[in-house]
This record gives sequence, C-alpha cells and structure tokens, in this order.
Amino acid sequence: MSSDLVHGRAPSGPFTQPESITDPDRLASYLDDAAHVPGGYAAALVEPRSERDVSEAVQRATRVLAIGAQSSLTGGATPRGETLISTARLRTIVDLADGRLRVGAGVTLAEIDAHLARRGALYPPLPTWHGATIGGAVATNAAGAATFKYGTTRAWVDELTIVLASGDVLDLRRGEARADEQGTLVVQLGSQTLKIPVPSYRMPDLPKVSAGYYARPGMDAIDLFIGAEGTLGIVTEATLRVRTTRPATALAFVTLTDRKVALELVGRLRNAAMQSWRTPGARGIDVSAIEHMDARSLAIIREDGVDMRLGVEIDAGGVMGLLVALDLPSATAVDEACAPLAAMLQEFDVPDAIVAAPDDHAAIERLLALREAVPLGVNQRIGRARRDIDPRIEKTAADIIVPFERFGEMQALFDEELQSRGLDGAVWGHISDGNVHPNILPRSVAEMESGRDAVLAFGRAAMRMGGSPLAEHGVGRNETKQKLLREMYGDDGIEEMRAVKRILDPDWKLGSGVIFSRVHLRKQHPQRNR
Repeated sequence: MSSDLVHGRAPSGPFTQPESITDPDRLASYLDDAAHVPGGYAAALVEPRSERDVSEAVQRATRVLAIGAQSSLTGGATPRGETLISTARLRTIVDLADGRLRVGAGVTLAEIDAHLARRGALYPPLPTWHGATIGGAVATNAAGAATFKYGTTRAWVDELTIVLASGDVLDLRRGEARADEQGTLVVQLGSQTLKIPVPSYRMPDLPKVSAGYYARPGMDAIDLFIGAEGTLGIVTEATLRVRTTRPATALAFVTLTDRKVALELVGRLRNAAMQSWRTPGARGIDVSAIEHMDARSLAIIREDGVDMRLGVEIDAGGVMGLLVALDLPSATAVDEACAPLAAMLQEFDVPDAIVAAPDDHAAIERLLALREAVPLGVNQRIGRARRDIDPRIEKTAADIIVPFERFGEMQALFDEELQSRGLDGAVWGHISDGNVHPNILPRSVAEMESGRDAVLAFGRAAMRMGGSPLAEHGVGRNETKQKLLREMYGDDGIEEMRAVKRILDPDWKLGSGVIFSRVHLRKQHPQRNR
C-alpha cells in the first residue's frame, strides 16, 4: 500500500570492527577506476561486513566514497582524499520464496548470473562487463546490450537498503512511498522530518538515461537512489526481480559493406523483435540485443590480428559489424529457430552469418571476445600514446543515445566532426537502443583536447535530436560529462539536485564532486528540459 512517508531506522547486524587501512602500499590498487584518471588518493579504506559496519564507517569519516569493482568509466570511483568504503565483503545471496533474489551490494553480476543459472532463472539487465557489483549497477542505473528487450537496472530493483550520511538506514520497497501532489518525498528520521523536493526538470523519454537524479511527477522514493551514483546514500542490499525461465540465446555476427543497408537491416530486426514480443509463441525473430562496430572498430580488430586468432572472418570492405543476440523458442532446433533471421539476411543480400548456438559455449565466447577486442584495442592504443608520446593523454569518449530513427543522422555527424578535426576515432555500442560510444584515439594532448570538444559537440547534437549525452555510464567526476549535464538541465536543474543532496547529506559527506560540484557556479546555461 502506497503512502507518502519513508521511515528511517537504526542500523542492524553486528559491528565487526573492520580495520581502517591507511598503509599506502595496500591503498595503491584502489586509487583509480576503469577511467584511469590520474591523481587518485585516499585517506583510508574500510571493508565493512555488515550494515552496522557501513553506518559506523560513514559516521566516523569526514568524507566518504563508496566503491564496488571500481569499473566506473567516469572517474566516479576514483578517490580524491576520501575514506573509501568498499562493499566487497557484503556478500549475502538469498533466494526468496516468491522467486526474487536478495543480494549484498558487493556481489558481482557474474555471481548473480551463475547463481540464477543453476535454477534456470535470469537477471536480464546485465551490462557488458559482468565483474561489476550490484551496488555499483544500482548506483549508476546500469544498462547494457539487452536493454532493448529488458530495460535498465531500475526496472528490476524491487527493494533497497540504504545507509544515509547520518548513519540512519532506509528500507525502500517499490510502491510503498511516492512523491506527493506537491512533488515532495518525505523521510522520517526519528523526530526529524525531511521534505525532499523532486527536481522539476524533464528527463528525456529514452530506453536508458544515466544523467543525475531521477525526477518524475509522483515518482517512487526508491528511484531517487537508483542512478544517484552513491551521492545520497550507500546501497548495502538489493532485492531483484528475475525471470524465472532462462531463454536459450544464440549469437549471430554479420559484416556489411553499406552503412545505409546496415541501418535498414537493424530497423527491420528491431521491428520484427517487437512484433514477436506482442505475439508470444509465434515463429518470429526475438532479438534481445544488437551491438555494432563501425569501420574503424573492425579495422582495429584486423590490425590486432584478433579476427585471425579467433577464426572469425571480417570482410576487408566492411563498414559495420553487427552482433545479434537471438532468444530462441524452447524445444526448437537452432536451425529452425534461426531460419527467419537467415531469410531476412538473404533479403538484404548479406553473406551468411557466423552463428553460435546456445550450447556452443566456445563459439559464443569467440564472438563475445571479438566484441570486447574493440574497447580493449582502443584502450591499448591510448595506453601506448600515454607511454610513448605524452603521459597527459587520457581516454576521451562519449556515451550517447538518440531515438533510433535519428541514428543514421548521428553517425553522419560523428564522421563529419572527426574528419573536420583530423581525429582518429572508433564508434561502437548498442545500436538496438540507439546508444553508442564514440572513442577518440588521440596522438597528442592537442588532439585529446580537440576530442573533448568533439564529445561536447556529439552531446549537444544528441540533445537536439531528442536524445541524451549521458546514457548508461553516469556522470561521475568527468568534467565534460558534468558540463553536458548542466547544458541538459540548466543551472537551475543542477541547483535542484544540490537541494536534494543538502537535505539528505547536509555536510556533503558522500561522493563529494560526483555528478556536480558543491559550489553553485555562475549561471551560464538555460534549462533545456523544463
């Protein structure tokens, strides 16, 4: 039953007196995240084993940064002098009677997937890298390839346990508390009543958006914390909805030599998939994800010899590679289930796809390795440039989503912007959502800086097209992403987020500088989404 009130409580569980680690050698491996932004430093590291441990650590520290696997691509898990609270030891996994799963924040998505696989179930919104923790996934509203069919993390989270900056604990259950008609969420902490104004900006209506605090009229209280990147509270436990049956999924890889044809094919596949969802049991093409690699991405695979090593042939004239995930009907032969896809490829005069059947684990791993070879190859090139050319060179990339019908226009803009600046770049991502990741391959600091300007141009174009410059990676401490967030919601929108944080975290203790700065800067940006 829904109400307008969330009640806080005191922390429960044992206090295990976790060590506060300050030894520089032991801290060294925690000083950056997957964005590899230099200059990380930490006051201490604490690894709590219980909810009470987390509460005590938060109350004792001046500034705190919660970390999981530190797989952030935005610098959001790179410390800047805080006490690090690692969720690594919050490891509970409990199967609930209703089929849901309750997990500690430090459990990885790979562990969740393996646990559910044993009972034939599935947690669908897995991002590409399964080493991330569920706490981190909730903090960024993580998404991935299969968002097209299954949605983001938000759609699958039913309950959260949150430790606030005060040390108080919230138990949030979806449907129990919503914003009132005045747009206020009310939290009761003992005798203190906190009235939290829901920001008034309008979030774009897209399959995935990870752009600051969630805001909707009448929103559920739990959604404020999903995607807040640990700035409003620390997730210690989550209860997840799951699919009770696990589909058999085949992969198919095709290379196309005409981008217009490739986009038409993706459009047809998307439409066929949505039709199959509307008519369950019909013989159709049930696509859960389509990922794409542009011409430069395919060239990186060939340059690094990955195609030869994996035995996957890539047309030298290929301008786009597509990796299609196909959920197959139960008790259906692979050839029969894939026949509609084969017929559609034939229509488009596409050479035979390389197909990995659900039970051919080696073939599936080869195609997944082909996909992962692109970001790996890009990161290696950036690492070599940093080592051989200038240590100031950093990864420069975007996380863009546009409505699919504008995707071709966005791709053309990528080409024009990179060409006009003389930049090398590769674009890949989740084309079934219209979400891609243009990455710059800088050969100098000047090119890196020009690449950052290109990322701003990409983000602004996405907003003009009804999309978002911040799709699934969050904002973190990345200056370019924070600038795009300001342009997306305006300075008034950022101030509305600050107002939320000041109520729940008045001392700015949790993740200070993540998503936005503490100081209100001079107004420069009108609010776009009002």
